[in-house]
Amino acid sequence: MKRYNLFMMTALVGSLGYTATAQEEKQTRPNILFCVADDASYDHFGANGCSWVKTPNFDRVAKEGIRFTNAYTPNPKCSPSRSCIITGRNPWQLEAAANHWPVFPAKFKSVIEALRDNGYETALTGKGWGPGDVTDNRQLIGKTYNQSSQAPTKQMSKIDYAKNFRTFLDERETDKPFFFWYGCKEPHRAYEFQSGVKKGGKRLDMLTKDDIPSYWPDTENVRHDMLDYAFELEWCDTHLGRMLAMLEEENMMDNTLILVTSDNGMPFPRVKGHPYQHSSHMPLVAMWKGKIVDPGRICDQFVSFTDFAPTFLEVAGISQAKSGMKPFAGRSLIELFEGKTTVPERKYLIQGRERNDIARPNNLGYPVRSIRVGNLFYLYNFNPELWPCGNPEAGYLDTDKSPTKTEILNRGKKSEYWQACFDFRTQQELYNVDKNPNCMNNLAQNPEYQGKMAELKKQLFDRLKAEGDPRMGGKDDYFDKFPNVSPRTYETLVKRHSARKGDGKKSGSKKKRK
Repeated sequence: MKRYNLFMMTALVGSLGYTATAQEEKQTRPNILFCVADDASYDHFGANGCSWVKTPNFDRVAKEGIRFTNAYTPNPKCSPSRSCIITGRNPWQLEAAANHWPVFPAKFKSVIEALRDNGYETALTGKGWGPGDVTDNRQLIGKTYNQSSQAPTKQMSKIDYAKNFRTFLDERETDKPFFFWYGCKEPHRAYEFQSGVKKGGKRLDMLTKDDIPSYWPDTENVRHDMLDYAFELEWCDTHLGRMLAMLEEENMMDNTLILVTSDNGMPFPRVKGHPYQHSSHMPLVAMWKGKIVDPGRICDQFVSFTDFAPTFLEVAGISQAKSGMKPFAGRSLIELFEGKTTVPERKYLIQGRERNDIARPNNLGYPVRSIRVGNLFYLYNFNPELWPCGNPEAGYLDTDKSPTKTEILNRGKKSEYWQACFDFRTQQELYNVDKNPNCMNNLAQNPEYQGKMAELKKQLFDRLKAEGDPRMGGKDDYFDKFPNVSPRTYETLVKRHSARKGDGKKSGSKKKRK
């Protein structure tokens, strides 16, 4: 039943009063508001300890719900990360969807499609799944609401996310539970250079030396770049706050699960798209009044993005068999919400990477698999002879254009920063992320760790074999053969890079994001 305007409600108050009561009784299954930022790292939220990015609404969800300190995406790049979210499967189990810019395989059903098939109304604003293509006009997420309004900078998306949520709430079928995907396009690049200072009230001295990773130089341009990122992330949080207020106004807060996260790490060198701690360690908070016990609680257990789909099904009371979805790699978070002490602790997490952006001839990716056990992070690079960020003649296009990237490239190949961000890597890497969260001290050559590294490699490969990873069956070119539907080609990128001088200190600020 559609919502009525105020005049009609006044005229029909008697009959609608009874109808509303019936609807309230009928719509007992919880609503779900899923909020995902685009390219935001774990460390840059107030509740996670950040002082120079203000996220009061994220912090509120943490305070009134649960905050996860060890949530990870299995692939730190937009499209494959979102593929894991909507399927509950690891990237190597998703065929073409392991890549960036794929055609989403028809055989995999999204959890939102399953919710819709079982009585949920589904919709989104902003960025849903992607980038990539779908066949047969599938709505992997739901109906799109993308009305626009003024944004603080020309580079930010003009989509008024919160207003679109309001429109959805007004138009939705009130006797149905809903799933709404808030896909903020911030803080994805490009940024308006110095907008953090000029429009966001930031100061360069808000950043300490400890805030700047050791793989970037501490310069004024880098600091501006980070504060511009902060300004955009705060914009994302502002819309979250407006949405929370709407749920309160509609008396829906008690019957709505709210999850807030990001798809991958910040769009800076050695972060977004790369299989390290800052790339894949994701912010995650959840609020569900009356259902999440001991509000303000912190959960340190390992959580994977493959856990979202089974969580949504359990919230909706839908079995995996009834959903029509392929078997999950993840598990529901409901028992963690409930604070049950009998939940078996996840001992490890595995991650992987295939093809990201077009950056090498013949659609070649940079395949990596990794495992996190305790404080040790082991990575296996299948093709260390390839440039990890893409070929130099294409401008290392697997790292987003930015003032920070320019600062590093301008220092040349002898610079420690260039070597950390763009140089070749060893086949095996091993890091103690507690002592070295920047993942700069590679322990793979340390004799003391050879036995442990062999143990981790076996554990990783055994798990990958059990999950049917094609690379474990000798199919080394399996993922490279899938088409890349990016509008760019490698040849075009090479020509463009050779025609320009450097990358530009303003991060291509005249070009609006897609």
